[in-house]
Amino acid sequence: MYKVLTGNEAAAYAAMNCKVRFVAAYPITPATSVVEMLSRFIDEGRMKAKFVHVESEHSAMAACIGASAGGLRVFTATSSQGLAYMHEMLHWAANARTPVVMTVANRALAPGWNIWADQSDSLSQRDTGWLQFYCGNVQEIYDTIAMAYRIAESKEVMLPAMVCYDGFVLSHVASPVEVPPLNGFIDEYEPQWRISIDNPFTHGNVCSPEYYFSLRKSVHKAHEKALKIIPKIEQEFFECTGRYTTLLYDTYKIEDAKRVIVAMGAIAMEAKIAVDILRKRGEKVGLLRLRSFRPFPVKSLRSILVDKEVCVIDRNLIPGVGGVLHQEITASLKKDVDSLILGVGGADVTAEMIAKNVGRLILEVGR
Repeated sequence: MYKVLTGNEAAAYAAMNCKVRFVAAYPITPATSVVEMLSRFIDEGRMKAKFVHVESEHSAMAACIGASAGGLRVFTATSSQGLAYMHEMLHWAANARTPVVMTVANRALAPGWNIWADQSDSLSQRDTGWLQFYCGNVQEIYDTIAMAYRIAESKEVMLPAMVCYDGFVLSHVASPVEVPPLNGFIDEYEPQWRISIDNPFTHGNVCSPEYYFSLRKSVHKAHEKALKIIPKIEQEFFECTGRYTTLLYDTYKIEDAKRVIVAMGAIAMEAKIAVDILRKRGEKVGLLRLRSFRPFPVKSLRSILVDKEVCVIDRNLIPGVGGVLHQEITASLKKDVDSLILGVGGADVTAEMIAKNVGRLILEVGR
């Protein structure tokens, strides 16, 4: 079944078809229409879920953690300042091993006030323990949410997950989206553990140093296990829907490439067109589009990029560091790579702009 949907609407349809039973949210641009549509679905009886409109994003995540701990499949959506306000509770969600799934319509952080696309909001939460997946088109938003639940709720992982996509660039742009029922791929939630008055126990009490280390190590190990089960989930999603959607990374014209562009999100889709522009000019350039920022597929990236010249495009600028993705790629490859920072604060980024900047880098190194 195809529908013409915005990215936010696709996220709402995915949450409904994933049999979410609890939604807590506080409105924030450009994520608001996700939960507005879910509220309508629930009010119309199309979705059997409890909707709680809380007083803040901090409370939204607290409510989601509580509902998840009680054995429900939960969902929320936020952006920018709202995500920053959730920060304390993001650590709670990960350490408590509650498989909350949340969409983040990426938006620049204030001040000054800016409502346009910038990945600094979600990337600044990279150390909380959450899984993070980045989408390049509206169809991927629907598909990624479905697979994120399967990964997050698996007994090997049991961690919360963010599904991230560029604010307005994807959240408010409409395109044809296939929204198949997900029966057979995702069933009613069967929690690995739950708080119950029939089986009382303490949870989240004071944790001494030796146990806290084990706790954080278990979260780290869960990320490593996620890397192993993601290909299996991708295959099962393909068998259910007939559509294969990668969650780790994909490549374009990389086999004979001397230089590879690495990017995430909507900019990576423009970079694909930029590769074609540069190829027509005789430059052997390819693309690696990273979809999973956490878990970070270090070994795979090393094997693909070891003999390539690499240029990383970031839609963020971290003072004192530069681009977050550039930092991660440099550390993973253990070599210097080029950095381009484009589209910060929502500035438009075109394929021609990417091709021009990559071409300039090629000239600077004499190739």
